[in-house]
Amino acid sequence: LTELQVTCMQHLLLYLPRSVRAPSPARLHACRCSCTRSAYRPEPSSTHDWVGPPNPLSNLRPIVYHIPENETELEKRLRNLRQETEDWNHNFWAKQNITFSKEKEAFIISQLKAKGLTLRDEDGRRRSLSSEEMAMFYKNFLDKNRLRHANYNKEWYRRNFTITLLMARVTLNSVWRTVSERHSSKKNGTPTS
Repeated sequence: LTELQVTCMQHLLLYLPRSVRAPSPARLHACRCSCTRSAYRPEPSSTHDWVGPPNPLSNLRPIVYHIPENETELEKRLRNLRQETEDWNHNFWAKQNITFSKEKEAFIISQLKAKGLTLRDEDGRRRSLSSEEMAMFYKNFLDKNRLRHANYNKEWYRRNFTITLLMARVTLNSVWRTVSERHSSKKNGTPTS
């Protein structure tokens, strides 16, 4: 199992009742599917990128990038970097959201225990904390994860800057190729379409 699949199973176990010892194979399969890239691919004749529904863990929409028939090495480098960045982004937010959910749940339980209350009221409804009480948790969570978020932002900007430069190079190469082809066809007397 990959690190992300283990994280997914931990997330799955967080929401299972304590009486259930192990998740069913079907639930594990569903978890694995939501944590890995979809095997679905658009038709080879498709000429566009495809965007899927939000992932339940990262809340990010997966993208299947179109691969043109005559993809250059530079275009391939760009596509691979975009894909790597998307995967990196998904992994970061899936782990971050799972951590957030676990810590939020633990905070709520500890605050309710401090008040002498259980997680559920007499009617079986889940108890909640006030927005002021939850604000303490949110502030503490952000403070505790400040360095992680700062490092994420630095890496995110670095990757996006590199992607932007590669996109500019791909565009310039495409324009240059088009101009060169037109120039050589005029030189040879071949009509352009």
